[in-house]
Amino acid sequence: MFSHGGFVQLLVKRIYEWARTDQRRYSLSFFTMGNTCSNHLGIPPAKGPNAVGCTDFMMDHTAQGTFFRLYYPCQETEKAEKPDWVPSREYFNGLADFMKINRTLSERIFSYLFGPFKIPAYLDAPFKSSGKCPVVIFSHGLGAFRYTQYVFNIAIIFAHDKLEVLFTCSANISLMLPRTLYSAICAELASQGFIVASVEHRDQSASATFYFREKTESEKANGKMAKTQDSTQDDLVKVWMYYRALHHGESEFPLRSKQVKQRADECIMALDKLTEINSGIPAQNVLRTQFDWTTLENSMDLCRIAAMGHSFGGATVIEALCKEVKFKCGIALDAWMFPLDDETFPRVKQPIFFINSEKFQWAGNISRMKKLDSAVIQRKMITIRGTVHQSFPDFTFLTGNWIGKLMKLKGEIDPEVAIDLSNKATLAFLQRHLGKKNKELTIVSNSCQHQV
Repeated sequence: MFSHGGFVQLLVKRIYEWARTDQRRYSLSFFTMGNTCSNHLGIPPAKGPNAVGCTDFMMDHTAQGTFFRLYYPCQETEKAEKPDWVPSREYFNGLADFMKINRTLSERIFSYLFGPFKIPAYLDAPFKSSGKCPVVIFSHGLGAFRYTQYVFNIAIIFAHDKLEVLFTCSANISLMLPRTLYSAICAELASQGFIVASVEHRDQSASATFYFREKTESEKANGKMAKTQDSTQDDLVKVWMYYRALHHGESEFPLRSKQVKQRADECIMALDKLTEINSGIPAQNVLRTQFDWTTLENSMDLCRIAAMGHSFGGATVIEALCKEVKFKCGIALDAWMFPLDDETFPRVKQPIFFINSEKFQWAGNISRMKKLDSAVIQRKMITIRGTVHQSFPDFTFLTGNWIGKLMKLKGEIDPEVAIDLSNKATLAFLQRHLGKKNKELTIVSNSCQHQV
C-alpha cells in the first residue's frame, strides 16, 4: 500500500508526464482553470484615482527583522513593469513540502498554472506625492490549520483510453504567497491614497519566506558561493524558512499563541520602520531594489494608522491593537480567533470591523469576536452573503467558475463583486475612523450595507 505522500507523488508525476504534449497541456489548462480562455483570468486592477506602485523592504538581514511589500500611490510611467504574482519558485516548494509531493514536479505544474499572473501594481515606480497618506499594515493568513474546511485542490482530468478520473489534492492556499496573496486588496487601498505594508511573517506560518545569514570565513575564503542577486551586500547568503506543521500529538494553542504574538510584533516593527522613513532617517534596505525611499519622507500621516488582516491575520490585528495604541482601528477579514488569549480582549481599546464570509464562520468563533463588544467603542460585524473564506485572497480570481467553486475558492457571487463589497466597506470604515475624506466612499458605504 502507498503512503498518502507516496500516492500523491505518483499521481503528480503522472500528471506531469501526461501534460507534456501541447494538446494535453491545453486540456490540463481547460480542466484545472475551468476556462479555455485563461487570458480572462487575473487579479483585477485597482479602481481608485491613483496608479499603484509596489516594492519590497527587508529590515535587518536576520530572521528577527521585518519583511514587507509596500503598496503606494505612484506616478504613471511607461518604463515600470508589473511583478510576478509568484516572486520565487521556493514558494511552490513550500507548498509541495506541505502536500508531501515532489518539489520538481509540483513546481512545473504550479508554474504552468499560476506563473504567468502579475501583481496589479508597478514595481519600484516613483512615489506620487499628493498630501500625507494614511497607513495600513496588512497581515496574511496561516498556511494551514485543522479548523478550516476551505482548501486548495489540484483538479486534474486523466483522459487515457476515454477513461476520466478526477483527482483532488487538498492544501490550504493561504500557505503559498504571503506578501503577495492579497494584492487585490492592498492595491485597491493604495489606489485610494493609502500606503500599505503587507508583512511576510517569519513565524513559520507561511509556505516560505527568507532571510540572510553572513558568509562564514571559509565561504569567504574559497569564494565558491555565488553572490546573491537579492541582497545589497555581497557577504550575505539567502536562507529559506518553510512552514512548520504541528508535530504528532502537539497541542495547537501554545504554538498559535506564540505565533500570533510574533506576528503582532512584526507588524509593529514594520510600522516603526515606516515611521523612521517618514522622519527622514535613511532606509537601510537589505534587498536590492530601484525604489527611492527618500521620496517617502514626510509622506505619511502617522495619526491615521490601521491594522488589517485575513484569517490568522485577523487574529494578528487584534493582538497588534492590544500591543500598540498607534493603530487607531483594525479590520479583521474572516478572522480566526483561536490563537488569542482571553486576557487580550479587554485590553483592546480601538474600533474594530469584522468582515466575515458566509461559509467559514461558526458559533464558537463568532462568540469570541463578541467578547470584544463594547458600549462605548465601535465594534462592527458584517457578513457578505455568497462568499467563502477564500473570497479575500487573490486565488479567487485565478480559476474559472467550475473549478473555483469545486475548490471553494469562489462563493456564489462573482469574486470581483465580493472583493468590491469588502473593499468599499473597508474604505468606509477607514474614512470614519481615520478621517480619510472622500465623498464617493460615503455614497458607496451607504449603498453596500444593503448587499451584505
